[in-house]
Amino acid sequence: MSPDNDVRRYPGFGLFSAIFFAYLYLPIAVVVFYSFNANRIVSNWGGFSLHWYATALSNANLMTAVKTSLLVAAVATVASTLVALMAALVLVRGRNVRFRRISEAVVNLPLLLPEIVVAVAVLILFSEVGLANGMVKLMIAHTTFCIPFAFLPIRARLQGMDLDLEEAARDLYATGWIAFRRVTLPLILPGVFAGAMLAFVISMDDFITSNLLNSGGATTLPVYIFSLIKQGVSPQLNAISTLIMVVSVVLATVAFLLQRRQ
Repeated sequence: MSPDNDVRRYPGFGLFSAIFFAYLYLPIAVVVFYSFNANRIVSNWGGFSLHWYATALSNANLMTAVKTSLLVAAVATVASTLVALMAALVLVRGRNVRFRRISEAVVNLPLLLPEIVVAVAVLILFSEVGLANGMVKLMIAHTTFCIPFAFLPIRARLQGMDLDLEEAARDLYATGWIAFRRVTLPLILPGVFAGAMLAFVISMDDFITSNLLNSGGATTLPVYIFSLIKQGVSPQLNAISTLIMVVSVVLATVAFLLQRRQ
């Protein structure tokens, strides 16, 4: 990059970047800092303590909500990624597919519609069919709105893949399944992994749909945190938020390292 094209040489760029990152990450740093506050009043520093982490980890209701979110997110991730993979293969690699554009719009529809609309529609549907199991409702609903998030990276990876590689495998008498398993899947695996990770994060982070479908024994972590906020802000919330951020950073780091190794 020539000096004339180096954006770091633009007047005020460094100051603007510092202000931007401070605005973005300073609130997160405040949450992490006050999660170690010994005082129950969040805004008053009372010394360093790990009490609120111990309180959060020993909270049975919180641990139940974490397990519920992890179970729902795991099922939704696997199901939505499989559906997205099959849809991407048909829409990108399929020949003479009728209504291709309409089909892509249908797959991406949960991403285009406001989430509250999708949540209300799913709630009405479950009421009409008489489905009462809270966990099953959450898994189906989360799978539905996670499909487009998994579909987009997989489709992008397939579109960037050279079709000659598959044709070469078929010329060497490989069946369709063997060509997919040994050629196509290894090449698009980073996209599949990225789509799965994105679907997992979206499912873990969802509040609107989970709140509408919330029932006994099916309270997810965002819904539980919202119930704590209604009772007032406490350092325990800061500790929970910090733990969630740590897990997110670990997952993002693992995903980055795996993609870099690939």
